[in-house]
Amino acid sequence: MELKKQRKRLIDAPITRHQILQLLDNYKRPNDKISELIKKGELLSLRRGLYVPGPDTDLPIPESFLIANHLRGPSYVSLETALAYWGLIPERVYEVSSITVKTSRIYKTPVGRFSYLHVKVPYYSFGIKYVLLTTKQAALIASPEKALCDKIILTAGVTLRSITQTLDFLEEDLRINRQALKALDSTLINSWINNAGKKGSLEMLVKTLDTL
Repeated sequence: MELKKQRKRLIDAPITRHQILQLLDNYKRPNDKISELIKKGELLSLRRGLYVPGPDTDLPIPESFLIANHLRGPSYVSLETALAYWGLIPERVYEVSSITVKTSRIYKTPVGRFSYLHVKVPYYSFGIKYVLLTTKQAALIASPEKALCDKIILTAGVTLRSITQTLDFLEEDLRINRQALKALDSTLINSWINNAGKKGSLEMLVKTLDTL
């Protein structure tokens, strides 16, 4: 059996160990076969029990945002990664940053670096969008408003105390242009404040957005 042919139906998401064991049900020692596939470059291990096709298979690797959702869940892509995805910041982001209800963690994998920061519920569940990345792949990504709130809440040393300071942070530090700021929905942010960290900073963010 050629595992490459069997695995074509699994390339739209990272592959779990359970799925691979199902493909290898005719093998007496499937764990040894998994180790062999990794050594041969047919599988790349992201973490224990989670894989993507290796370079020797010529199969496409799932989208990085989808990998991030699976690597540590529940989670959603946020912070600079989501801000860049929505076109709010100009920088190209090389690390996929996510928010999780689990403990914070960093994964260095063969397909990139993935970081996760912790927030509490119910704030976690607000402002998450289910975004279609390809015809068969979709991922959970923070809305522009939620990504910005996450950035403010989770950036050490950032406390917004005035409109002038807030605009400096948004336009100079994050390099978000004025038109993009005007497009943000401050009423959404306001509805999250009671369950969020840095309430005063988010209140100042809402006040600043409402002046634009």
